[in-house]
Amino acid sequence: MSENLTLDDLAVPLRALRLLATDFGRLPAPSVQVSTVYPERLELTFYDDLPGFEAWREALGIAPDTVTYREQSDGRTRVLRTSVDYAGAVLRLTAYADVVAPVLVGGVA
Repeated sequence: MSENLTLDDLAVPLRALRLLATDFGRLPAPSVQVSTVYPERLELTFYDDLPGFEAWREALGIAPDTVTYREQSDGRTRVLRTSVDYAGAVLRLTAYADVVAPVLVGGVA
């Protein structure tokens, strides 16, 4: 799908990004990706910023029960992900954060 695409072919996610910047400019800045592999998708990624992910999720009115949770890197990294249609684009929010090991007190977590 990525062969021979033009910048015009990415207009939908770029327009969505412009609207997000205008409407939600006060929210934490994510890493942003628009790709020719998925020309209809805008990805906002948060690294070590679960509160940032939650702020965007709430601002966009995305229901908490649509967020998936998984772990990767042998259980050391948690991953939250959700998607929503926004301004004609598929908007994907993803967050990565370390899994915090429980603190042992007297041998009990």
